[in-house]
Amino acid sequence: GLAGLIGAGRTELARLLFGADRASSGEICIHDKLVKIKHPIDAIRAGIGLVPESRKEQGLFLQMAIQENITINAMPQLSLGGFLNRHNIQRAAQKQVDDLNIRLASLDRPVVSLSGGNQQKVVLARWLILKPIVLLLDEPTRGVDVGAKAEIYRIMSKLAETGVAILMISSELPEIVGMSDRILVMREGLIVAELPGRTTTQEEIMSYATDLTLHA
Repeated sequence: GLAGLIGAGRTELARLLFGADRASSGEICIHDKLVKIKHPIDAIRAGIGLVPESRKEQGLFLQMAIQENITINAMPQLSLGGFLNRHNIQRAAQKQVDDLNIRLASLDRPVVSLSGGNQQKVVLARWLILKPIVLLLDEPTRGVDVGAKAEIYRIMSKLAETGVAILMISSELPEIVGMSDRILVMREGLIVAELPGRTTTQEEIMSYATDLTLHA
């Protein structure tokens, strides 16, 4: 879990790891292997996925069909001889719908017709179809109802159990504490603390995030 106040640099860190922003220094390693990420395509090839903070502005093609939104990252794998295979696309999209319990009337309906929670699950499905190694989730439950939030937590827990590494950015401290194995706290662009998940209090996180001297 990645915690911190607005402007601490959490989203910028996720964008950097995904290759959307350029790094001036540092290294990224996956399974102890150095990877060079200068572009989102490099990140995707390395097994990194990003669910952005704003699904409507950065995560979805709102007027495109649900099916296309789910499968767009996997089009090369779902093609035959350079041509899109509609059967493969529909089958792959339906599997994600079933696995994530996405409630819809038809795969051909525009994704904008879905509720906020189901839209968020479509963004998740787009990455899960690629079987990522690392999943960056920026405010994954923002703007969804209680039921959808619980389902997203279930999906995250299941992914973690299968070995997917998740970096979750959240402004909701109960979410950070309840879902995280480790908590990193950022302040002014720097990681200032690493804390254990589930046993750390919200007050401890805020003391580091706001530079209070409770831990001198």
